[in-house]
Amino acid sequence: MSNRLFQGVIHQMRDSIDCVFGVIDDTATVVACSEPSRIGSMNEYVSIDLSDATDMFIRDGYTYKPFGSQLKADYAIFVEGTDEVAAKYANILGVCLSSIKQYYDEKYDRNNFIKNVVLDNVLPGDILVKARELHFNSEVSRVVFLIRIIAQNEVSALDVIQNLFPDKNKDFVFNITESDIVLVKEVRSGIDTNDLKKLARSISDTLSSEFYTRVNVGIGTVVEGIKDLAASFKGAQIALEVGKVFDTDKVIVSYDNLGIARLIYHLPTTLCETFLREVFKKGSIESLDQETLFTIHKFFENNLNVSETSRKLFVHRNTLVYRLEKIKKLTGLDLREFDHAIVFKIALMVKKYLSANPVKF
Repeated sequence: MSNRLFQGVIHQMRDSIDCVFGVIDDTATVVACSEPSRIGSMNEYVSIDLSDATDMFIRDGYTYKPFGSQLKADYAIFVEGTDEVAAKYANILGVCLSSIKQYYDEKYDRNNFIKNVVLDNVLPGDILVKARELHFNSEVSRVVFLIRIIAQNEVSALDVIQNLFPDKNKDFVFNITESDIVLVKEVRSGIDTNDLKKLARSISDTLSSEFYTRVNVGIGTVVEGIKDLAASFKGAQIALEVGKVFDTDKVIVSYDNLGIARLIYHLPTTLCETFLREVFKKGSIESLDQETLFTIHKFFENNLNVSETSRKLFVHRNTLVYRLEKIKKLTGLDLREFDHAIVFKIALMVKKYLSANPVKF
């Protein structure tokens, strides 16, 4: 916040207020005053009070009115005098300067700008104009991480992540809901997906091991221009939603590695239902019991290898062949044939997707 903005307002009002008044910051330094010679001086008796103060207080013949962010006061108005008139002046100045500070922060705060870009709240034509106004490098590679809190204690996960990425000119951290935190990270051009997963894993491990906070992390696509950050964020959202359906055991999910699951996610549910009806003409997928479904999953895990699957299931090879024949009789699909196996695998994923009913972005 430019202190010159405060001084400009105070300079205009000094002829209307017949006493000394001004603004101190959270170190009790005078940053603006109706007597310019006092700018830069300090009042050590006020700094302690200002750190926790929310209401008006009186010190050493002056009335003080704190103002600033919602969490704590960043500044305080001071007005010479301890009577009702001084209190009235302090209140008026507090409302005036607090509103100016809020407007300035919203207009010139980089973090707020990035948040609005990520949430797609800025018109495409205004993004580059605003970026130039903020002297923001809009052409470097960046990626969006969406960190979703699953379980936490009293420690603020937002504060922890902000401390992990302290460079406010390159990395931006903010929350969009009580449980969702966004990290916009500047990365080198051509960075590998595995390196992004390692970074996400370090965030998850730090929160888990040191602060007992469990999270899932969705990784969006790496983008070159600031205008595409909203697309990277949506990719991270989709990664978490798709991961919740198909990769329930994974803490880190990357949009670039979703594979067939991403394709299924983008299909209309009516088309998915039609596909299931066409695949299982002979019998519904619900006709398969849990033992049979477990056998199918193991068969897929072992690359359609009958001998290896029977060994992993601790059953005779002929027993597994019998089960596969039973599946063929019920569904009309022979899982030993590659084409049939692909269709069946996708059908199982579609069924799982429809049952989960994930949120669409």
